[in-house]
Amino acid sequence: MPAARIIPCLDVANGRVVKGVRFRDHRDMGDIVDHALRYRDEGADELVFYDIEASADGRSLDPRWVERVAEVIDIPFSVAGGIANVATARGALSAGADKISVNSPALARPPLIAELAAAFGRQCVVVGIDSLRESDGRLAVKQLTGRPEATRDSGRGTLEWAREAVALGAGEIVLNCMDRDGVRQGYDLEQLKALVAAVDVPVVVSGGAGAPADFAAAFRAGASGALAASVFHEQRIAVPELKAFLAREGLEVRR
Repeated sequence: MPAARIIPCLDVANGRVVKGVRFRDHRDMGDIVDHALRYRDEGADELVFYDIEASADGRSLDPRWVERVAEVIDIPFSVAGGIANVATARGALSAGADKISVNSPALARPPLIAELAAAFGRQCVVVGIDSLRESDGRLAVKQLTGRPEATRDSGRGTLEWAREAVALGAGEIVLNCMDRDGVRQGYDLEQLKALVAAVDVPVVVSGGAGAPADFAAAFRAGASGALAASVFHEQRIAVPELKAFLAREGLEVRR
């Protein structure tokens, strides 16, 4: 089993890092570069940057902040938000990103996934899925989640969309469990296990981390990587101590 990946997630709005709860009420958390440097120094395995407003605003990802990050860190990072075509993806990768992640643009035009995989290889292509457990238990994919007023149901089921995305060329899936986002009650392990069983590519889980044990549970449930934001931004959990805990639990981590 590959080493467990610890991945701080940085939501970006107006060039700043922000964090909300259940994709709402975002508050400013500081400068992008400052956060990137801190996580590099703490030993994070990867970073993920989401320009959360780009798709909802109908604009492309701005490569200028990608360049700022790439200039100062030497760990892999992926970027997302407003990547609706090969040209924008190429700009992000040329600016220094290692992977590009697509969500709402892929829902709007699924062949985008195949186009990106053909242009850059599927190892560069991540599909993010914003999944909400409805009152009837159905796992529904939402889109344009960067702005609450723009968010809407995509009409797709989470597992079905994940299978389609992988068939089109996605090399990794990031499962964003919306009802767990920012509440620190643990990852949705039931949903995670179902998705891991449904696809044959690495799955990264996001939404709900509140304690080191939550990360261990996610990796034992099949996650390749675990994303978290507020517990890292607010220094409730430090990456070195988390890795030491996971190692004591018998999980392989990168030192």
